[in-house]
Amino acid sequence: MPTMDRRQFLKLSATLGAALALGCTPLRPSSSGWRERREVYPQGVASGDPDDNSVLLWTRRPYADGRTSATLRVEVAQDTDFTKVIATTAARVSAASDWTCRVLVGQLPSAREYWYRFVDEEGNGSRIGRTITAPAPDDARPARFAFVSCQDVCEGALNAYRRMIFEDERAAPEDRIGFVLHLGDFVYEVVQYPDQVRNGHRYDRRITFPVHYPTGKTVANNRYWVPASLEDYRALYHGYLQDPDLQDARARWPFVAVWDNHEFSWQGWQSIQEFPGTEGWVPAQTLKVAANQAWFEYQPARVAAPGASLDSFAAPHVVDTLVTEFDDDGLGREANNLAAINSLIVYRALRWGRHIDLILTDQHSFRSRDPGSRDEINPLFEGDQLGWVPEELAMQLDGGRDYADGHPPAELSFRGKRVANYRVHESAQTLLGAKQKAWFLDRLRGAQATWKIWGNSLGTPDWRVDPQHLPPALGAWSGEGYAVMATSDWGGAYHERAEIFDAVRDSGITGFAIVSGDRHSFWAGYAAKALPPAAFEPVGVTFVGGSLISPGMLEASEHNLKKDDPLRPLYVANPGNGPTQATVNLLMHHGVRSALEFARSGDLKKAHAVSNPELAPHLAFVDMGGHGYATIRVDASTMATDFVCIPRPIERNPNPDGGPLRYRIRHEVPLWQAGERPRMRQTVVEGDPGLAV
Repeated sequence: MPTMDRRQFLKLSATLGAALALGCTPLRPSSSGWRERREVYPQGVASGDPDDNSVLLWTRRPYADGRTSATLRVEVAQDTDFTKVIATTAARVSAASDWTCRVLVGQLPSAREYWYRFVDEEGNGSRIGRTITAPAPDDARPARFAFVSCQDVCEGALNAYRRMIFEDERAAPEDRIGFVLHLGDFVYEVVQYPDQVRNGHRYDRRITFPVHYPTGKTVANNRYWVPASLEDYRALYHGYLQDPDLQDARARWPFVAVWDNHEFSWQGWQSIQEFPGTEGWVPAQTLKVAANQAWFEYQPARVAAPGASLDSFAAPHVVDTLVTEFDDDGLGREANNLAAINSLIVYRALRWGRHIDLILTDQHSFRSRDPGSRDEINPLFEGDQLGWVPEELAMQLDGGRDYADGHPPAELSFRGKRVANYRVHESAQTLLGAKQKAWFLDRLRGAQATWKIWGNSLGTPDWRVDPQHLPPALGAWSGEGYAVMATSDWGGAYHERAEIFDAVRDSGITGFAIVSGDRHSFWAGYAAKALPPAAFEPVGVTFVGGSLISPGMLEASEHNLKKDDPLRPLYVANPGNGPTQATVNLLMHHGVRSALEFARSGDLKKAHAVSNPELAPHLAFVDMGGHGYATIRVDASTMATDFVCIPRPIERNPNPDGGPLRYRIRHEVPLWQAGERPRMRQTVVEGDPGLAV
């Protein structure tokens, strides 16, 4: 971006609720008298959303002596000893913003490392943080970043961050990570207290209790506590950000963050909460504003806060009001709902050198209600054991009145049962909403970097399986053909996903790549709007990163499916009484026959020999039990995505490297020309990905 003058930076810092520091002063040694006192900055330091000449810095310095505000000094230097201080300023912290501090440091040279720290009036200093400015838009050097998601610190350890730090510290400067893209579930608002956890464990995981809500409320038949106030959401971040590995990661790299669902509410959408059990549909406008405020206070993100206050989030006054009227895109028209979801807009775009246009979207604040979560569909699945949804039924639910070019069926049917099609007069499902989608498509068509990377919290590949190949002993399949295992993310948003992918094709966009989280598993493959027997026409590539901590489908299957359950071999197996194997990977990638063959024989060659080639041409890799992180390196000709998979992170590993790896696998994609199909090649760099390929 072009260099801004002081007035422009003042305006931007006001919009971001940040103090301003400019890096245009002569270099000089520090005079702050800083002495490190990490305990008075209990959540550490962080930086975020760098561009080519500025970055946001963050810390929290709480006071308990009755005061309502205080002043900190921030220093930014070109060296770790702070003998070359390039910027300094005063920044106010206050009880109104939970003592958090945001500082926009501008007029910095691009593609540089910087070190920063905060000091209070008594000389008590924060730890030292490291940050990086982006390369200039015309800078042709290769670029590298990591993407992560799903870090439930109550259920495990952040060994993946320790591994990431260990490797980055030892990498050559040109091979280091420039930023960490966090794709959501930074916190989990559903927490359990000791009396809600049987034997103190979930699966083999020892549950810890770093979060206790000052108020809180119980949901899902008293299984969980969730926030009931702003103070509760703040308590989440207090607990999470005391994790040492998370603190170290935020102190090493700038983070670029978007939220998923748990930053507000488990099954929430717009400003509405839904929970399994008896609670039903709960208006939660006050909690949506509270969740947005806490996110704004604790994430150094270049997002707009209403009111443009220099020191705090200007929360709109809202009242919890039932939302009963929706526009044609499923957006609730109720005034409090609109005020709540617009209190913070996190979709945005960032540029990183010549090769990355990163476009981030919000999949929850503007989405229509999940059509598969409604009670009207339940009679079709009474007594069903598989839990799979016929693909044609999923498409009917998603498409509404737009299904089959405007010819939806009057009834929905499955297993010989029928219900009225409650979607017949409703528009197709949207995850983005009309306004955000228009913005997204405009930014995508206008992107000029080599690689156009869509960062969103929800995965795009289809969750398809082939139950038509089930043996009679496992039950007869009454659908027309394929089925899907889940419908609640982009894998079931067929209509809107096709609209986006058609725009990519019709605009001749190349270098289109999607990175996602949420699925608690690693996926790599192709972005295509349809699968065989329809035309399979990939327009880009898509990657889903494994969770940092949170349990996935494999782990749930291990513990929830009984040893004698006839369906268990489709998900997990122990051929020859050996170690547990993730046959679900074969089920998703190669089909029912492949999974059952491996469960019987333990022979991967035989399992691949009965693969169904029509099932999943969109998949190159799937590991439903993978934990860890992913890195992406791009240049003018190639994107290389590494999945770095660690053992199940049940306990914190004390080693500096965070413990061993399960595998590292690389997916290389050469840049393709308009009209060509993208191609992906894989290399196992180390370890053994097992049944994931």
